[in-house]
Amino acid sequence: MGRAFEYRKATKLKRWGNMAKVFTKLGKQITIAAKSGTDPSTNPSLRAIIQNAKAENMPKENIERAIKRAVEKEQSDYKEVVYEGYGPYGVAFIIETATDNPTRTVANVRSYFNKYNGSLGTSGSVEFMFDHKCVFKVALREGTDIEELEFVLIDYGAEELFIDENEIMIYGTFESFGSIQKYLEENGFEIINASFERIPTGELKVLTPEQTVELNKLIDKFHEDDDVQNVFHNMSESVEQAEK
Repeated sequence: MGRAFEYRKATKLKRWGNMAKVFTKLGKQITIAAKSGTDPSTNPSLRAIIQNAKAENMPKENIERAIKRAVEKEQSDYKEVVYEGYGPYGVAFIIETATDNPTRTVANVRSYFNKYNGSLGTSGSVEFMFDHKCVFKVALREGTDIEELEFVLIDYGAEELFIDENEIMIYGTFESFGSIQKYLEENGFEIINASFERIPTGELKVLTPEQTVELNKLIDKFHEDDDVQNVFHNMSESVEQAEK
């Protein structure tokens, strides 16, 4: 198995935090996606995010409210903004945000970096250290031939496929999200979750437990911010998990 499988093993236990934060972040994603169309049947991105929200047990009324927010003029306009930088000890970070106030968000992100002896970088400063992938978690269907499915999905942009705890994990190129989603839906596969991940092309091993603790404090600080959607870094996950 390849890089995606190892990344999945190390990160599958990570979550955004408490349920309220999960719903807040998903709500922003739904609102942003719904700006391209509020009907999930004709908006694949919105349909995928709603599937994710249902998998997290987000109440139906929360989902409907987030969709409605996309067309209400008095509501703030959320924008997706990506920040890059370095934490202490040279660890690279990519921070994905959804914000109605980029000035506030960039100030917060910069302050978190500064507090933990890191620095906010410019666009493209660390992006080259990560591969941007689309990821699908699909319910394992009885009688599915995984090797045959992988062979078929390669034509749709899939790069790696494996079974993980009775679920099929599919990793593909960033651009192949729509084609993979369409194939899965048209062939009756239940998509549990669909998302994008930035997988580091190489990992930086942190030398001491004290350094790991400091870096985890920075990661937690990012996750505590309501504007932050995802945090990606190239710290060796084996070290991080061992010290938590």
